Amino acid sequence: MIHVHIADAPGRGRTRLTRARILEAARRELGRDPDSSLGDIAEAAGVVRRTVYGHFNGRAALVSGLVEDAAQALRQALAVPEHPASDAVTALARFVLAAWPVGDRYRMLLRLAPQDLGAERVGEVLAPARRTAEAIIDRGQRQGVFQADVPPGPLSMALEGHLLGLLECVNAGTWTDDGTRTATAALIAMGVDRDLATACVRSAARAERIGARAPDAHLEQPSPSTSRREPPWTSSSGPMTNASANPATPTPPCT
Repeated sequence: MIHVHIADAPGRGRTRLTRARILEAARRELGRDPDSSLGDIAEAAGVVRRTVYGHFNGRAALVSGLVEDAAQALRQALAVPEHPASDAVTALARFVLAAWPVGDRYRMLLRLAPQDLGAERVGEVLAPARRTAEAIIDRGQRQGVFQADVPPGPLSMALEGHLLGLLECVNAGTWTDDGTRTATAALIAMGVDRDLATACVRSAARAERIGARAPDAHLEQPSPSTSRREPPWTSSSGPMTNASANPATPTPPCT
């Protein structure tokens, strides 16, 4: 039986590559025109329609494949760090900077997923980001660095609306960003001083660029879904101390 698996390995590899090529073509074509047909996608992928149907039995299955790719990318980008940033301002800046490239890459799903998959599946994809954002906001309120008029849960949903709204603006061609202005606006919405928010985002973005040039950066892949670098809201300063958790003595952010 071993020789059968060895013989089949190249075929399985080609199948995976073809599937990935179809999904990438679908991402591009549906981003260009949400009404693109499977024939359009097949042509863009350099295959015939029959090949597309060999991997996906229809449009809904193809969109589901894109959603799963997006979900995997988001899970990897938001993987729980071993040593969280000690202050919530830095943590939220790095969270937005990490999530934005994934959202930007798969923003066409904002127009497609609800009608093709339903709100429940979309909620499953966004669940990791929602949990992470709520935890950061809760910590920021306890540290006294975020406004506390709104509880963490509703405030995290407002943050989600902020991010998704700006991604819709990118879809409409009225906004473009690498994530820094989006992160700055998110911090300001949390009650952080504008100058401090700007400085913190610049520092976080600089740290992310340095991390991307680390000695093991060759392990990274172009797609966010396969990036191996350390989650970008981690910090070498180690876990939050008891002092930084005390609202009366918040840790100075962006240090």
